[in-house]
Amino acid sequence: MLADLLAWPLIVLVRMYQYILSPLLPGACRYSPSCSEYGLQALRRHGAFRGGWLTLKRFLSCHPWGGHGHDPVPE
Repeated sequence: MLADLLAWPLIVLVRMYQYILSPLLPGACRYSPSCSEYGLQALRRHGAFRGGWLTLKRFLSCHPWGGHGHDPVPE
């Protein structure tokens, strides 16, 4: 319950990124779903703590020498 309540501010931050910053940047995410969409799914499914950790790991691996391809949020 607490993790779900704490997830909402994080979800708002990801949405703000999607609507404000993302359109200004070139589409360069190496994963499917995109890192921001992955973050939303992880936060909604797992809450602030586990979802936040999964999102952070995903963002940190999204670089030219990182992984790529289909990488869904784990159950």
